[in-house]
Order: sequence, then structure tokens, then C-alpha cells
Amino acid sequence: MIENIGINEDYRLALCCNPLPHDKITGFLKPESGIISVHKKGCHNLKSIQPERLVNLNWNEVIKTESANDAEDDPVHSEVDDTDIRILKHHAEMGVDYAAAVAKCLNIDRATVFKRHRKLRDLKLLARVQPRMIQYRKNIVDNKWIKHRNHTYYEITERGREIIKNK
Repeated sequence: MIENIGINEDYRLALCCNPLPHDKITGFLKPESGIISVHKKGCHNLKSIQPERLVNLNWNEVIKTESANDAEDDPVHSEVDDTDIRILKHHAEMGVDYAAAVAKCLNIDRATVFKRHRKLRDLKLLARVQPRMIQYRKNIVDNKWIKHRNHTYYEITERGREIIKNK
């Protein structure tokens, strides 16, 4: 399965057949959630499904399409203010960091940065870093690697980079 493709929120890629963008696909509507599970056409798990729950799909419906030209039309663009931009630019320049350090560097109240990190994560402009070895605040401390531990670290996403590029 390709992990880097963006999937619209009403769809999930099926793990049983791992559909790829070049495959012919069909969907299975899960009525309890309204989510459509995307399968390869002919997937063995769909043989026992009621035909009325199958949905004809194409990849244009499933994959998110965001271009730099559409960034200003993005509703997220209007939800981001100057403080959010400062935080995003910090992450773009410094790399992976945590709220208390961002607050200290930018001279912003810690509680505000915690709330903004949560907001920016919900908007998919920041991503939480999974536990791993990370380079600590690149460009500030050379060659210092630490293990993610008591802090929640964040890094800027491609979408976040597009927002700061267009602000």
C-alpha cells in the first residue's frame, strides 16, 4: 500500500488487497460509519458482499488533490493567523520540536503554543512525530540526536509548508 497518497476523509484503503492508484477499484459502503472501503475490482472479500452496498469508484474521487494554486482557496488558509504562521515557520526552520521549546524560542505563552499545536495538528499542518531517534532542533545544536521521550514532538507537513509559502 502507498502511505504517501492522500485519501479523502470518506474513504479507507482496504488492507486485504492493498489497492494502488493504477488498479481498477470498487468501493464497499459501510452503512454504520458512511465510510467507503476501497478495494481492487475482483477482491475475494467482496464476493460475499450484498451487491447494493458496492459502489463504482475511480481514483479521482478517492485521492485528495491539492495544488499550490488552490492554497488560497483552501478553507484552512482563513483559519491560520499570524501566531500560527510563526509556529509553522519555526518548525520549517528548526525541524522537529516540542511546545515548551517553541514557546521559549518565540516568546509565546506555553499554554497558547500547546493549543496552537493541537489546532495545527487537527488542520494537518503539523504532524505528531512517532517515537524514534530525531535530530534535535537542527541548525541550533549540531549532531545532537535524542530519543523521543517525555515531550510530544511535532514536525511541519507538506500542507503546512504550502500555507507558509502562500502567507
